[in-house]
Amino acid sequence: MAKYVIKRNIKDNPYLVAGLVITGLVLLLTIVGVFWTPYEPTAMNASQKLKGISLSHPMGTDNMGRDVLSRVMYGSRITLLIAMGTVFIGATAGTVIGAVTGYFGGMMDEVVMRIIDALFAFPSILLALVIVSVFGTGWVQLLVSLGIAFVPSFARIVRGEVLRCKNMDYVANARLQGVSDLRMIFVHILPNIKGVMASAILIGFNNAVLAEAGLSYLGVGSQPPYASLGKMLSDAQQYMFTNPSYVLCPGIVIVLMVLGFSFLGEGISRWK
Repeated sequence: MAKYVIKRNIKDNPYLVAGLVITGLVLLLTIVGVFWTPYEPTAMNASQKLKGISLSHPMGTDNMGRDVLSRVMYGSRITLLIAMGTVFIGATAGTVIGAVTGYFGGMMDEVVMRIIDALFAFPSILLALVIVSVFGTGWVQLLVSLGIAFVPSFARIVRGEVLRCKNMDYVANARLQGVSDLRMIFVHILPNIKGVMASAILIGFNNAVLAEAGLSYLGVGSQPPYASLGKMLSDAQQYMFTNPSYVLCPGIVIVLMVLGFSFLGEGISRWK
């Protein structure tokens, strides 16, 4: 019976299906790129500069004669790693802050949430720019900066859910049994908000991909010889009309990443 319900829900959930398909294609491209690329991503060939799409170069070449497909396969790995690290830092720290402040309340909740509100008033990219100016440029620094910038949004979501759950009957019953506060938070309350958190994490992936692309485009992310998709867009912008495939290919992969995570988030939120 359980297998029938899962199949029926997937079939009736086009957002989830679309998200799984699109994300699966992007992940396949990325995973294959870990083990194999048609050419060395950093290998330059002066005789092959700005070549269009061909059998030997399915996405053409860039202004240094490097194979764009190989660069996209490598760059998607960097972009996804930064997005994963960003969400991990933001979700982990945000969950702890939101759960503790929401559960205990009082003056600590007031002080911490006023700080969170102040940080939340700044767009994530702007806040990350401020932080990266302290840590310096590079993909590791960008990952840490974006992770810190994403903490407020996760903290607000978790705090709201904890406030909703902490007065429910199952929490009252656990409290009567003498369950400790930490066990109450991490064993009884947080597992019951996993659906909301799954959706928030996927939306976070979506936003992290866009933030990474935007900041790398501005030159504060991955530095040569590393290539992220945002950095590739920055390098390709001046060749948009002379060699469209150079800019379109990494741009399309970014769009697919964002669409895939968006559809997955929407599909999970509609899961019955």
